Amino acid sequence: MKSKHAMRHIALAMLGIVSASEAFAQASSSYYYIGGGIGQARAELNDERITRPLFGSGLTATNINRDNHDTAYKLFGGYQFNRNFALEAGYFNLGKFGFSANTTPLGTFNGQVKIQGFNLDLVGTLPVSERFSVFARAGAQAAKTGATYGGSQPTSIFNPSPSRREVNYKAGLGLQYEVTPSFLVRAEVERYRITDNIGKKANADMVSVSLVFPFGRSYAPVPRAMTPEPIYVAPAPMPVPAPAPMPAPQPAPVVVVTPPPAPAPAPMPAPVERRRVSFTAESLFAFDKSDIKPDGKAALDRFSNELRGTQFDSIRVEGHTDRLGSDSYNQRLSTKRAEAVKGYLISSGGVNSSKISAVGKGETMPVTKPGDCRGNKPTKALIACLQPDRRVDVEVSATK
Repeated sequence: MKSKHAMRHIALAMLGIVSASEAFAQASSSYYYIGGGIGQARAELNDERITRPLFGSGLTATNINRDNHDTAYKLFGGYQFNRNFALEAGYFNLGKFGFSANTTPLGTFNGQVKIQGFNLDLVGTLPVSERFSVFARAGAQAAKTGATYGGSQPTSIFNPSPSRREVNYKAGLGLQYEVTPSFLVRAEVERYRITDNIGKKANADMVSVSLVFPFGRSYAPVPRAMTPEPIYVAPAPMPVPAPAPMPAPQPAPVVVVTPPPAPAPAPMPAPVERRRVSFTAESLFAFDKSDIKPDGKAALDRFSNELRGTQFDSIRVEGHTDRLGSDSYNQRLSTKRAEAVKGYLISSGGVNSSKISAVGKGETMPVTKPGDCRGNKPTKALIACLQPDRRVDVEVSATK
């Protein structure tokens, strides 16, 4: 069976999927996956392999017609340890390959060869862009090669259904495109080294397109630039009016009494300055982590330097998350992140530990309003819309 037209339609469909897909955030690199592929296989069929069953019978094959192409398919599953290495196991069926020949004395001789088996491969991947990767595989495969012979000549002179199973190597090269974190497309060429039904080594090649479906890959939102909230400055105190002047005393016939001076007004307390700065969670932490990144430490160092020489009354650190995930999980994550910022400001920023506190607010104080961000699944659009809710707020109350 020929499959050129089927392969052309499959390739066009894959190109349509690639061109229609949108950008997405980077996903985790360790996961299980399953998949399947379909393509075309080509096997070596030479004259010796075709005519070998006739040896010793006095027959000679002439006018041999070969059909060494057929549709092939495979099913596989594996584990991706990281972005560069995976272990994959699968089942493959390279199809059936046939021939027909005329024999001398006059007669006909024909047959079919079927190749199928199981494989275990180590797959190495090299990313070349955000979505495209090249990969190579090498491994072992146990292929069963079975043949069926027939024709007008007597079949008692040979085994009409010989078969053989042996372990040999296999290798391949391909390209991979990540349509979404849960849907990948592969195009590859593989070579299977097989032992045919007469004990000869031969090659069978397969060109295929595969669909891969990872499990449990999580989104890691793309970091966005930190946008601090405006700094709140307390208004200047209202001036205290001066006391009204005392009326001049009226002259007395004998004694002039001078009233005592009015008391001076009490000094006004020094104004209190409140400053609130908001850091995006992505600028301080890696996805789903509470350890401060180097870039986040640099941002906190700049914040600490701006406050040097200021007498603090108190510093309050608040951690916030978006509404994706469970309430308990978001509460724990926001508390860990607030405590991490507090600890860094004490250890590296020189802040007095008795004047700083940390609290996790979870998802209870979103910046976005109800109806701004619709949906519950972590799509790219929803993650980007909820970005303002993922933050760490630092409020400083101080006097100059």
